[in-house]
Amino acid sequence: MNGAALAYIGDAVYELMVRDYVLGHGSRQPDRLHKHTTALVNAAAQSEMIGVLMDELTEEELSIYKRGRNASTLTSAKHQTVGDYRRATGLEALFGYLYLGGRTERMRELFRTGLRKLGKDHDSSGSDPEFPG
Repeated sequence: MNGAALAYIGDAVYELMVRDYVLGHGSRQPDRLHKHTTALVNAAAQSEMIGVLMDELTEEELSIYKRGRNASTLTSAKHQTVGDYRRATGLEALFGYLYLGGRTERMRELFRTGLRKLGKDHDSSGSDPEFPG
């Protein structure tokens, strides 16, 4: 599957992970949920996430990330740099690849590690993001 297609599904999977994380960590008011979610699901935040995860990736995962990062896309994110957008697309492709491959535990591990490295792991309950399927 090409990088853009992997990023397409990975975008949805990553956003679901973030929404689950945000829902379990604070206010239940829709406007605050949205604000906290969009703070983590944008090209700059996703670029930052993959930046802290690079040392955690296997060779295979790095290859998938690069496939997504280098994918030819016709769109770009508003108010984001091209570099951030491309790195975010790579992260989404990686999460899409892991999801489609049934490797949700690895997705959880990378997500938790990224949050921890970014100093955003405010969860002391130990709960993990859940995924459909």
